[in-house]
Amino acid sequence: MGKGGGCVPSKKRAPLGASDQDAPNPVRDGSIPIGGQNPSTDATAPFQDGALGTVERKLRIFIVFYSMYGHIEVLARRMKEGVDGIDGVEGVLYRVPETMSPEVLKQMRVPPKGDEIPVISVEELVEADGLLFGFPTRYGSMAAQMKAFFDSTGGLWNEQKLAGVPAGFFVSTGTQGGGQETTAWTAITQLAHHGMVYVPIGYTFGAGMFKMDSIRGGSPYGAGVFSGDGTREPSETELALAEHQGKYMATIVKRFSHRFSAKRDHRIS
Repeated sequence: MGKGGGCVPSKKRAPLGASDQDAPNPVRDGSIPIGGQNPSTDATAPFQDGALGTVERKLRIFIVFYSMYGHIEVLARRMKEGVDGIDGVEGVLYRVPETMSPEVLKQMRVPPKGDEIPVISVEELVEADGLLFGFPTRYGSMAAQMKAFFDSTGGLWNEQKLAGVPAGFFVSTGTQGGGQETTAWTAITQLAHHGMVYVPIGYTFGAGMFKMDSIRGGSPYGAGVFSGDGTREPSETELALAEHQGKYMATIVKRFSHRFSAKRDHRIS
């Protein structure tokens, strides 16, 4: 594993440090969403509760990722901080299902995953106001675990339930030439077939996108990290870029939320 940019297992590999996060239960309003959007006229949408009356809920960006050795997870957690830093928006972390057996993962010296971040089901994707997908690279494209998850979204595609939803990517590669950009390029096809709106970060990170004084993952297509043999931890610049992407996506989702009327059909004809 790791040829063409994936993580290379290391005997000394230990789980990268991260803080816990509690994923809130999805809250749905009474309107009919367009492709999973929860439309509102502001950054928050009303939710009718018989006991509590009308309360406001934040727009939610689901940060959905697969992380084998922890690099993508560290970016995802920092990305959530960026999303949460924008008023009226919150980030929710989810893992995609693992496709490898425990025996194979053990042989690859993959650290065990905690249970504080839930595994997402395909059906839950429609609850998001925006989506950020993170995954390591395998031969210049997304890891098989994330591809298997996308392959299981046929029912949502059939009804176009994700059409119009803003989405972006962040990646990890083992080497500088291992696919930081091609991984995003090839992943765009998944969004295109669903009719989702791809949101790259461009050069909005400013001067940090141009510095050449240190090794840095990431590109105009999204945040990124170099994992090396699996023991290299993300640099502060890589983490800052991930946080920036979270903030940037949150502002885009807020902008989109102003453009949807209170009641629209979930299909776009």
